[in-house]
Amino acid sequence: MKVLILAAGYGTRLARDLEQSDQYQELRGLPKPLLPIGGIPLISRWMKLLEACPQTFGCEVFVVVNNSNQEYFNRWSKDYPRVQLVSDGTKCNEERLGAVACIGLAVRHFKINDDLIVIGGDTLFFDDFSLSEMVKRFKGPAMQEGGTLVTCCTCKDEETTKFGILEVNEMGRATSFLEKPLPTETSSRYSCPCFYMFSAPVLQLIETFLEEHKDAPLIKKDAPGNFIKYVVPRAPMYTFPVSGRYDVGNLSAYIECDSHFKQ
Repeated sequence: MKVLILAAGYGTRLARDLEQSDQYQELRGLPKPLLPIGGIPLISRWMKLLEACPQTFGCEVFVVVNNSNQEYFNRWSKDYPRVQLVSDGTKCNEERLGAVACIGLAVRHFKINDDLIVIGGDTLFFDDFSLSEMVKRFKGPAMQEGGTLVTCCTCKDEETTKFGILEVNEMGRATSFLEKPLPTETSSRYSCPCFYMFSAPVLQLIETFLEEHKDAPLIKKDAPGNFIKYVVPRAPMYTFPVSGRYDVGNLSAYIECDSHFKQ
């Protein structure tokens, strides 16, 4: 099993908030995965979880960065000899490849043909999240061969338009994925954070997806949920519920997350 952390985003919403704030000036220019959360870089909290989990201890960790933030990650990764970086080659938000293309880049560059955990570099889960239990579920008999296990957490009615929403059956298998639907368009309230466990066969679908969408606008292939939607009818996908998550996409969300982990 390998691990991929997506860290090539440009954090434009957070950057705007910081420009308009007289506080938190020390955060300006920092990539979101390196933001201090309770005094520790967000991405380092994932490293601690990976190292504490018996199934992922010692596994290779790949991080996709961009040209603008690579030096920050070069310095950070000196403390983590198992971490390997690759840049997507972009220098600004307008050039970004999108999350799915970054996954494809990592799979090609590092020649990944193993099961893969994909982690959004701007996301943390609540304290009761168990990585070990999720890996056990992924490796367990309930999972069909060639399947995917994704996290899901309950959102409020008014939040469906902010997230990708999974519809699932009574067995916890995903039956469809809706990108930011109106609350009247689905009865599901399961949002799908960017934390996935892909079996090796599913990784082969990434290049197929990218080839089929090579001429599509970025909005059709940027968010990782676009690939989740593509996988649902093509391979078994099951859900692993989590109680909640922090997404440090803007300053208020960052402050909330930082305050929680300072306790």
